[in-house]
Amino acid sequence: MSINEDEQPDTPYSPESPHWSRSTKVIVTVAAIILLAIVAYRFESLLQQLVIAAILAYLLNPFIVLLDKRTSLKRVHAILLVYLGLAVVVIWALVAIGVAAFEQSRTLINDVPTFIAGVTAVIQNTITNLRPISFAGYELDPRTFDYGLIQEQLLGLVEPTLGRSGQIVRTLASATLRLLGNIFFIFVISIYFAAEIPLLGNHVGGIATAPGYRQDAERVMREFGRIWNAYLRGQVLLALTIFLVVWIGLTLLQVQNSLALGLMAGMLEFIPVIGPIISAIAAVIVAFFQPDTVFALESWQYGLVVMGFMILVQQLENNILVPRIVGDALDLNPIVVMIAVLMGGSIAGILGMILAAPVMASLKLVGQYAWRKLFDLPPFPNPEQESAPSPTTMLIKRGRELVTDLTKAEQPKK
Repeated sequence: MSINEDEQPDTPYSPESPHWSRSTKVIVTVAAIILLAIVAYRFESLLQQLVIAAILAYLLNPFIVLLDKRTSLKRVHAILLVYLGLAVVVIWALVAIGVAAFEQSRTLINDVPTFIAGVTAVIQNTITNLRPISFAGYELDPRTFDYGLIQEQLLGLVEPTLGRSGQIVRTLASATLRLLGNIFFIFVISIYFAAEIPLLGNHVGGIATAPGYRQDAERVMREFGRIWNAYLRGQVLLALTIFLVVWIGLTLLQVQNSLALGLMAGMLEFIPVIGPIISAIAAVIVAFFQPDTVFALESWQYGLVVMGFMILVQQLENNILVPRIVGDALDLNPIVVMIAVLMGGSIAGILGMILAAPVMASLKLVGQYAWRKLFDLPPFPNPEQESAPSPTTMLIKRGRELVTDLTKAEQPKK
């Protein structure tokens, strides 16, 4: 063979590559799962930031698509414009709301000793009329307890934390710097995710090349999109609505720290079932131990009024807002959602609690598909639903319908 023949390009490799045996497939699969588990455990904080970046890109995608279709901007320019607008909004919110929320939160923390004293006084007044308790020859008289000592011990647990203001400020400053760095990283990664969203369906469909499975994969991806779209964008809209309603309502009821309580209610809206309960309890506690009440009500009466308002807000949310904004996209029993929230919190903290419901709904979708395929049933029991409008569009439509009904009701009958 001559040198020129050796320098010629090699011909394509034609023999078919041998298939892996079942044991080889099992070993590779198990090794990949173990490797992914190790990576997830080792880089947990990084994965959380990547998940937040992906969620942010998904939430902003409708605005990017709107600019891409309605204007002459290219998608890359639309992405940069949307993220620049988001950065401006975030900075404005931090300046406009952050200072007031920080002051009210500090006031709320400083009132903790007053709350403890009030709780101790209420317990002492309640137990004053109780009789001694006898059990197995022993007698326990609650009236003989030294509640002053109990109050001093509780204050002793709280005051050291409240007294380390300088250390808390330094810790807060360093935590703020880390938070800003994480936000910048999330913004950058989210921009790349937003650029790849249109190609996601093609990537998944390209993996499922076997006949028939491409349609199944595309259908599953659309179902995933329906679940996450309804939940994430719906929860954002619900959080903003609850924040405004609670803030305005508590302000009208003259509850102290109403802005901080409203922000708490809005943020806890992302934690299903448990979050609204925590925000309602916080508002009632602040109202109960507030020195000045509206209409000169007693503390317990004022607390009941605030409790009634928070219950009314939650009832309006569960019966009016949630069905119209989120709908039945999750289709999960409330008990299943609560268990998923607790499991998500134990695995990934706050982020796990926030994403517990849509993750459980996604697992239900995949499990249902696999179960039906195992028994040779149609993979999807129901025909595919038409793409539902976005939560914002639905809310605007409902608002227009409400305004139209009110206008017709005010018109005099002929």
